[in-house]
Amino acid sequence: MSASSRASDEKKRKDDTVVEVSSIRELDTAAELAAGDQGPLDPQEALRIRRKIDWHILPLMCILYWIQFMDKTTLGSAAILGIREATHLSTNQYNWLGTIFYISYLVFEFPQNLCLQRFPVGKWMSFNIAVWAVALCAHAACKNFAGLFVVRLILGMCEGSITAGFMIVSSMFYTRNEQTLRVGYWFLMNGTAQIISGFISFGALHIKTKAFEPWQWLMIITGFLTLLTALAFWFLFPDSPTNAWFLTREERAIAVRRLKENQTGVENKHFKKEQMIEALLDPKTWFFALFSALDNVPNSLTNQRQIIVASFGFTPLQTTLLGCVDGVIEIITIWTGVTLAARIPNSRAYVSFIYFIPNIVGVFLINFLPWSNKVGLLFAQWTTGVGTTGFVLALSWVSSVTAGHTKRITVNAIMLSAYCIGNSAGPFMWQAKYKPRNHIPWIIIGICYLCCMGLLVILRYHMSNENKRRDLEPHDETYDDVYIERMGKDGEMERVKVDKEFLDLTDIQNRDFRYVL
Repeated sequence: MSASSRASDEKKRKDDTVVEVSSIRELDTAAELAAGDQGPLDPQEALRIRRKIDWHILPLMCILYWIQFMDKTTLGSAAILGIREATHLSTNQYNWLGTIFYISYLVFEFPQNLCLQRFPVGKWMSFNIAVWAVALCAHAACKNFAGLFVVRLILGMCEGSITAGFMIVSSMFYTRNEQTLRVGYWFLMNGTAQIISGFISFGALHIKTKAFEPWQWLMIITGFLTLLTALAFWFLFPDSPTNAWFLTREERAIAVRRLKENQTGVENKHFKKEQMIEALLDPKTWFFALFSALDNVPNSLTNQRQIIVASFGFTPLQTTLLGCVDGVIEIITIWTGVTLAARIPNSRAYVSFIYFIPNIVGVFLINFLPWSNKVGLLFAQWTTGVGTTGFVLALSWVSSVTAGHTKRITVNAIMLSAYCIGNSAGPFMWQAKYKPRNHIPWIIIGICYLCCMGLLVILRYHMSNENKRRDLEPHDETYDDVYIERMGKDGEMERVKVDKEFLDLTDIQNRDFRYVL
């Protein structure tokens, strides 16, 4: 079946009712599958399709997110295994290796999002993962700061496709409520990565060879695992529910119709300038961006945690194994946080706010506990990892409250660019002059967490007010009667109605859209 393409909207009159025959270019890619099928959706059949989607894409998403975070944190693990000494890195140069990753991420974020819209999502991510794997293995050949600088830049360039791609995929396949849980599931793999990378680092520490040092083995092992993941993604990961290889045509239609409640459609491969402008003028875009930037200044701890733990007086072996606890805490807190947010309606802001409180407590303890109390300091640092849940919920939240595919990729790009800015600035807090207590960095981290808590409240207030405003508006009939023509089963052209949810409208254009809170 194929739908006819129109250069411009035409208006026709049928039984005194105006109908619009829209250009296929303007519609969501799922419009043809969903058009004309107005019957009720069998809940059991919808559940069966969701389980089938879960089975085929969630394991791959979780594995990749585990791999990419493990790869990203290899620098911190390698610091304990001798990379700083082997490549003669100063403290400032080491900090720059953390920063250049995110500067590169920032520069390439918007191009990456445009490519994710233009090209098949799964294939584009697979290509980036393969390049990432090669760059990671190349770390082992680096002898100085310049070489490490180049490979870290390449890693940042490729990383820009992963989280953005996952946000798009999650909104393509899952309802709003399901997105909260699924984003949590693949993001908590960061915690799993910390555990597994801790054991890989422990194993690498015991590899004794003349040609390679333990940190080089760490890079080769993780690079090889990444390359295997790239191959699996290329052959197994679907680009969209409209062409998922594991669904029949009828199942694809059900998969698309399940998403009607999102009012965000699936995707549109054509860039719409007006949607980009709307994203830039939408206040909530910048609230989310500011939250993302401030919440990720403390993320500089990713490459500092093991150095800080070692400064408490733990041996390299103890430090490597204790890093696994960070992963356990992240898994538990993200899982509980997204579960609560999914089960309690409109609770995203409140749950995120509550999960930031332990971070504030942890920052306070690290600043005021006696330096001799290394166990207390260690527990305080572990506590500062609880607030990761807030960022996870923000990722699913921004996808749920942004409609229009070009607008969504623009907002994603802005939010993840802000994420890069925060991560780029963070490493420079950790100056040698602040050691060993690092009071200045920890105070900055505490202020960032407090600001994030305030922004969550502002975001909820802003969108709640907009929902109330729309509740008082008369019904907008502008997009109620939109049709496309397609070839019917009997070979004749037929005109079928397209639901508003699949017209690729933005959340501002569609006045029936209500923001989840």
